[in-house]
Amino acid sequence: MEKEKFIESIEKMSVLELSELVKALEEKFGVSAVMSMMAGVMPAGAVAEEGEKKEEKTSFAVELTNVGGQKIQVIKALREVTNLGLKEAKDLTDAAPKVVKDGVSKEEAEEIKKKLEEAGATVTIK
Repeated sequence: MEKEKFIESIEKMSVLELSELVKALEEKFGVSAVMSMMAGVMPAGAVAEEGEKKEEKTSFAVELTNVGGQKIQVIKALREVTNLGLKEAKDLTDAAPKVVKDGVSKEEAEEIKKKLEEAGATVTIK
């Protein structure tokens, strides 16, 4: 049977006849028309791409993970970047790992990290 004649015969079918034809083809070949239609609608990588699209983070937290060997220098740096008093800055270093500042921009987080690392601390930006 030629393609054109086959297509013409399908065009003349009612919706009920088309439905029965689809079912018969699914049973004969062991396939599902639903999956085939979904494959045509959604490209294979579309689902993966959708999962990979995430909103870019705009708010960061700076965490003091380790004070290091120069605790006094780290306390001074903490006081500078957070405006904490001496006791609060010391308590923060004793409680490491602890968030130093939360909800800051990426640039500010990088600046705080740089100052604390120069003082000898280990810092993580989250």
